[in-house]
Amino acid sequence: MYIPFISSPRLTPVSRERDLNLARSLERRKGGGGGGRPRPPSVGPSGSGGKGSGLGGTSKVPLGGKGLSNGKTSATSYGPGGGRAAPIPFGQPFAGRSAGGGRRDQVYGNSIYGSGYPGVLVPHGVGGLGLPFYFWPVVWSGIAIGASAYLFDSDEYGLPDNSSRPGGPLAVAQFQSNKTGSIFHVLSDNSTVSSLIESLKANCSSSLSLANTSSSPTPYINGSTEPRPEQALQYFRASSVVLTLDGYNDTAALNGTQNPNMTAPAAPLPGGTDTTLLACLNDTIGRAVPLADAGTRSGPPGMLVLVLAWVLGASAVSWL
Repeated sequence: MYIPFISSPRLTPVSRERDLNLARSLERRKGGGGGGRPRPPSVGPSGSGGKGSGLGGTSKVPLGGKGLSNGKTSATSYGPGGGRAAPIPFGQPFAGRSAGGGRRDQVYGNSIYGSGYPGVLVPHGVGGLGLPFYFWPVVWSGIAIGASAYLFDSDEYGLPDNSSRPGGPLAVAQFQSNKTGSIFHVLSDNSTVSSLIESLKANCSSSLSLANTSSSPTPYINGSTEPRPEQALQYFRASSVVLTLDGYNDTAALNGTQNPNMTAPAAPLPGGTDTTLLACLNDTIGRAVPLADAGTRSGPPGMLVLVLAWVLGASAVSWL
């Protein structure tokens, strides 16, 4: 799967050579559907800032709210997900829709709200969709007006403080670079954010200003000061998790004109963005975001991570 991303506004000769070396080093392997994907670097709780020293251990994540549909009562960080999709029974929210089946290698969307749903080729909003990972999509805080109404689907999923949401109400965590001051946010349900704080601080600590990084989730309430949809860099897990960057401004997100097949960056990254921390956050969320348990597993979780590579000739960065 090819997912366009964000370009770096300026590249020094040192960073240019570094990024060329990174792009050359991506090891490809044969596979169906697209000619293969890069083999990901190993990430684990090593505090390396970019690459870890092994997959993090799986751990059960207690779920607030009213749990998941179809009798699922827990999720697992670094777990494989999977299992069979099944209709949600009568009497549960979204009865009749399909739930489950989402695997670890399917968690990545792109920067479009409604992406990250397996099988959805042209994402645009989350209305009427199934729940392939059981978790509900995020709902942006704000007023649904005109072309931006697709971002605020509270009629289906309730307001951000909806206590019936699997994992609990929406919450946010901040992650600040210790090198450039770049501020990233993760928005998702409270249980997922709490789990990701632990995973991201373990894996990316060498790039983080820990004094300015969240130690616990903060309720997502005020849409004027919290992360905004135009700041979204990457959606995960059927748009139930989003990584944002302060200062990033993809105005096309506000009118629904993003191109799902774009081959150029949606908008430039702000000057001075810590791309090392960005790569670590993106990679670790993909590996560690809690997934519903599918049953017995054998061996380590399968993972085809989208690795960050700077495509310098096109002045773009692509998620491959």
